[in-house]
Amino acid sequence: MSEVAFPLAIPSKENHQMTLHQEGPLFILHLHNKDNRFTTEFCRSIMYALQVVEDIFNASEDPIDMALITTGEGKIYSNGLDLMHAVSYIPFMETYLLMLRRMLTFCVPTVAALNGHAFAGVNYRVMRNDRGFMCMNEVDLPSSLPPGMAGLLRYKMNPDTFRNCVLQGHRFSATEALNEKIVDVICPGNEVMDKAKELALKWAPKARAGIVYRQLKEEMYVDVVRLLSTPYNRLAPKM
Repeated sequence: MSEVAFPLAIPSKENHQMTLHQEGPLFILHLHNKDNRFTTEFCRSIMYALQVVEDIFNASEDPIDMALITTGEGKIYSNGLDLMHAVSYIPFMETYLLMLRRMLTFCVPTVAALNGHAFAGVNYRVMRNDRGFMCMNEVDLPSSLPPGMAGLLRYKMNPDTFRNCVLQGHRFSATEALNEKIVDVICPGNEVMDKAKELALKWAPKARAGIVYRQLKEEMYVDVVRLLSTPYNRLAPKM
């Protein structure tokens, strides 16, 4: 594996949509492309960042502590899909679902530092309590929900919360998200990254399990992974 110089501009210095930093055992992926809407290029850039971290993890001869934090910028973590791109570029959905699957079963603990509006399919979530909300607004667009995305939500939420999220497009405040166990920690905006690092450092030693850590995730999320692997050509007529 070639040596990586951090901070790393992704996908390139000329097209700088996100930056990957390293702080000891922690890798921090800072998303800063406008409102971080998902396009094919944005998803591929995230997967490239994941591959960089995974290559470093796999190159270690001895078990090591490691965790990945993702965060946004300003008041937005991500505003979801770029709908115009999703509609105009048919292969997009397969790339997006692959990115979700890679993140869900990533080889080390993952923490989302939610600085604003978001929903994140990672292991642990820290959300600011002074602004921002979580929601899925497909019912208001209107748009159907691919089986993999629905399966991910269904796994992360209790039945009533899942119903309110999908059928009502409910916007969950930080307090509601904590009460409904959608997030693990809430705090003022200026403390989100510190709390995320604290949580990441707490669980980073679990990466010492090596390949077993990923295997445990793959088994835990086996039904979600299966749904996220549904070929897009089977989804297209339903979208």
